[in-house]
Amino acid sequence: MPDDDAMQHTRTWTDVYGSPRASFEGRAGGHRWLVAAPPELAAALPAALAAVDGKGTFELLVHDGLTPLLGALEEGEHRGVLVVAERALAGGPAVEVPARVVDDLSGAPYQEGGPFPAWTGAGTVMGEQGECAAASAAASLGVPVVVTDPAGVAQALTAWLDATPHGR
Repeated sequence: MPDDDAMQHTRTWTDVYGSPRASFEGRAGGHRWLVAAPPELAAALPAALAAVDGKGTFELLVHDGLTPLLGALEEGEHRGVLVVAERALAGGPAVEVPARVVDDLSGAPYQEGGPFPAWTGAGTVMGEQGECAAASAAASLGVPVVVTDPAGVAQALTAWLDATPHGR
């Protein structure tokens, strides 16, 4: 029997860029959060998200490149984005992402790349400074960001929810 306080997986779909997405909903109220990860770090994330006790919605985005992440952030009013990376980071420098054309043979190739600003992690962040293109992309849109490794996802989200009014 599922835990009534844990996030429940409610929907799975693929976005216009071919990126897998999933929605996890908690108790009524709260905020909308985005959890973004590259495919190689995403396997354990559904279980980690389902284990979090909280209000609101977590949207999981498994993305290759920055355009799907930027699109997801532009389409919704997310309270923040949790970026899953190889290691937890507290902040990072500006980055220059090389321009490239992404063509997944869906008939809608797109170009991505360019300069993205330095960023500082939101809330109580742990880790050192390091380069993270996804965090810099989120910062370019003014979205608060936290960067953690796959093993730290549930803990980082719980801490961020606890530090956010009406978060948990």
